[in-house]
Amino acid sequence: QVQLVESGGGSVQAGASLRLSCEASGRTPTTFAMGWFRQAPGQEREFVGAISRGGGSTYYADSVKGRFTISRDNAKNTVYLQMNSLKPEDSAVYYCAAGLEIGARTIRYDYWGQGTQVTVSS
Repeated sequence: QVQLVESGGGSVQAGASLRLSCEASGRTPTTFAMGWFRQAPGQEREFVGAISRGGGSTYYADSVKGRFTISRDNAKNTVYLQMNSLKPEDSAVYYCAAGLEIGARTIRYDYWGQGTQVTVSS
């Protein structure tokens, strides 16, 4: 089992930045690729970005490319989502997830955090 705990969400103005963290514990977290997803009210959970187990590969949804950056510190068992130039449409609950392979589909991931709320006002 892997336990994931997100933090760093909050309410900001458009154009601001936030950094989300996802701390993993339990079964060797470094064996997992990590993904970030988000879900707005009434919407399906959507892919934001993902990072490979070693951190050498990342990829992002088109909607966040160039604004969001994923990184990981395996020594701290923590994955980060740096979000810059935030827009109101980025408002959602953000979830981190762990899976054996990097991917954009929720089915790729076996473990999920409880989520952290991000609200961006115009």
